Amino acid sequence: MEPRELADLDYCYLTTTGRASSRPHTIEIWFALRGRRVYLLSGGGEESDWVRNLRAHPTVGLRIGDRDVLARARVVEEPEEDALARRLLLEKYGPRYGGDLEEWGRTALPIAIDLPVEVGSLAKDA
Repeated sequence: MEPRELADLDYCYLTTTGRASSRPHTIEIWFALRGRRVYLLSGGGEESDWVRNLRAHPTVGLRIGDRDVLARARVVEEPEEDALARRLLLEKYGPRYGGDLEEWGRTALPIAIDLPVEVGSLAKDA
């Protein structure tokens, strides 16, 4: 798949390592791809198991389409990046989703996944 095709997919699959069990846990989640970074929003905020897992073990597995990578995940803390993550996800999913995403876009916790350099071309022009 081409980078633009990957960016347009509805879901990615995030695998975290359980903070207590050390077992892999995979979720299907909405995402936005920008450059060498993938953004997610956690509607459950800090209480989501997957967020708690990645805080304990920031190396995560990420599958977008036919691409699988290991990458580093982090909670977005810088205000400009926070605003970017929210905007990208709302722009992508607002037109696709029949419901109101305003509250989710305003209150969810933004997460960034920094892709390794060797897969940087995955996101070229995305």
